[in-house]
Amino acid sequence: MSTSILVVDDEKNMRFVVGRALSGAGHEIREAACGEDALEAFDVAIPDLVILDQRMPGMGGLATLSEIKKSYPDMPVIMLTAHGNVESAVQAMKAGATEYLTKPFDVEELKLTVAKALKVGNLVRQVDYLRGELDRDYDTSGIVGDSQAMKDVLETVARVAASDANVMVYGESGTGKELIARALHEQSNRNGKPFIQLSCAALPETLLESELFGYDKGAFTGAVDSKPGRFELADSGTLFLDEIGDISLTVQVKLLRVLEQMSFERLGGSKTINVDIRLIGATNRDLPAMIREGEFREDLFYRLNVIPINLPPLRDRRGDIKLLVRHFLKRFSNDKEMSAEALRLLEDYHWPGNVRELQNAIERATILSREKVMVPADLPAEIRQRASLSSDTISLPAEGVALEKVERELIMQALQRTGGNRTKAAELLGISRHTLLYRIEKYRLGQ
Repeated sequence: MSTSILVVDDEKNMRFVVGRALSGAGHEIREAACGEDALEAFDVAIPDLVILDQRMPGMGGLATLSEIKKSYPDMPVIMLTAHGNVESAVQAMKAGATEYLTKPFDVEELKLTVAKALKVGNLVRQVDYLRGELDRDYDTSGIVGDSQAMKDVLETVARVAASDANVMVYGESGTGKELIARALHEQSNRNGKPFIQLSCAALPETLLESELFGYDKGAFTGAVDSKPGRFELADSGTLFLDEIGDISLTVQVKLLRVLEQMSFERLGGSKTINVDIRLIGATNRDLPAMIREGEFREDLFYRLNVIPINLPPLRDRRGDIKLLVRHFLKRFSNDKEMSAEALRLLEDYHWPGNVRELQNAIERATILSREKVMVPADLPAEIRQRASLSSDTISLPAEGVALEKVERELIMQALQRTGGNRTKAAELLGISRHTLLYRIEKYRLGQ
């Protein structure tokens, strides 16, 4: 986990000297010969630190610094200034530079300045993160539903919130697992204490470990300072681990140890850190099936699954759609309404993305609709097409009909409604794209 540093200087020799010194210290070096190239480099990958020469042809250092700070206000930047030019250094610091170096400088001075700037940047990010957690809107009114399924969920939340028992929230993506976790925290005795969350999906094993347990200075190349993990940040509060079914078996062993002992060591550290946390996990995966396949530890499952809460998909509580539509309309627009016909389409749709997809559909409709009353044309195409297809009725003629003829006709309709998009046509028909391609070839519809 090396630190990425962007060196911006019009002098090739200077870029070489700086790059050689810092790459030898374990940093990953990228180069740009001017301010314009530096800004383009941000489009490819965001660095952890920028070393920027003040005097360059074209876009100068201060102008480049200003552009960087517009999009990345917390980006640490070291400005290189001419020897003895105190006025330039002051100007650079006022413009947002973290540190400055006067040319010429020695290698050790460069390394120390880089370490200091990275430390400042790391602290700023930690402060911003914690401030965001404190300022976050903890309103749980987003849990909307009058169906029996949701009443059962909310009753369970109310009954178990006051305990310190670990909770596992199960549900498809978009069903509102985070809202349930926040409701459990807000209704518990830990209310007012930290609510720290981490999505375990798509994080490499080493990065996930450092995020969970933190690391000490020197734990790995680029660890120029110590950093607390989510367990430390959540001490006395609640830790919410989303997509917990995606963690590796190695991390599962370490997680089990923490839950059993409520203590751990940072990566590269020897000091034992004790914590008092309540853990809430969430997943859209079948953990018992993963246990049978050897992908999830059974002992960790029982440690996590003290209180299971199952969130129903939106298609299984269609009676809540009208309430949810009203809730999202109030959030996104105070003066717009949904027509009865548009609401019927929303209630008939299968909602593979659940409540999150419905929320996005309502937000989109309120933005694009020019009238106070929104109509079907304001809804996303996939909702209109799916509802249109599902509303078609097929009657069996008295004389009978060949099943292949009906199948061929439905495939033709699906292809026509999707403009020939075979992937979307397969979704409309509820079959795989491979199956659709086989039938298109079978009925020679592609000719």
